[in-house]
Amino acid sequence: MRILIVEDNRDILANMLEYLGGKGYIVDCAMDGLSGLHLAATERFDLIVLDLMLPGIDGLELCRRLREDGRNAVPIIMLTARDTLDDRLRGFATGADDYLVKPFALSELNARIKAVLRRSQGAVRRVLEVGDLCYDLDSMEVSRGGRLLQLTPTCRKLLEELMLKSPAMVSREKLEEILWRDEPPDGDVLRSHIHQLRQAIDKPFPVRLLNTVPKLGFRLMDGSVKDKANIRDDS
Repeated sequence: MRILIVEDNRDILANMLEYLGGKGYIVDCAMDGLSGLHLAATERFDLIVLDLMLPGIDGLELCRRLREDGRNAVPIIMLTARDTLDDRLRGFATGADDYLVKPFALSELNARIKAVLRRSQGAVRRVLEVGDLCYDLDSMEVSRGGRLLQLTPTCRKLLEELMLKSPAMVSREKLEEILWRDEPPDGDVLRSHIHQLRQAIDKPFPVRLLNTVPKLGFRLMDGSVKDKANIRDDS
């Protein structure tokens, strides 16, 4: 599940990144309107959390441009300190799906994210599959051969990216960017998380899915199925 946060307050942004990342979401961010618009227009996100007051272009203009594109129907939750009825109506008129007034509890933001995603997805369940490995992006449950697996939020982030790109390789640099953005920790911490992921999805099973490409990265591939991981419609 990928979320884009466009927020120029560093403290609020850091709190949202830590909280939502801990809930298993893959979170990207931008701190001005133009950067946010570029990411929203060029990358795939399941939802955007958008501040109203931004440098460059404000949240209303960013939302309006995305909706005028006609191809970008990603759900948008607008954040703002403005709490008048007229302000909320302007947000909805530009295409926002929900409106959250600052200050807010992170638990409420998470609840609103889930509610907006349920409304936007309807009865369609989105499931990533590689071989007999399945990842339900809505329930965040991972299973293999019908057996439910327990993964940490960090391992779920790695798994989603590997399944989305399967059978192609994902570079170490890309995986580190997903986990830590532009501030990776010292040492080879990624190797430790990959080991945890491999222990969960491969060790109990006869067929190995997670493969290392020496000095380059990792790939998730079923030896008997060469198709790219796909999103299955279980509606």
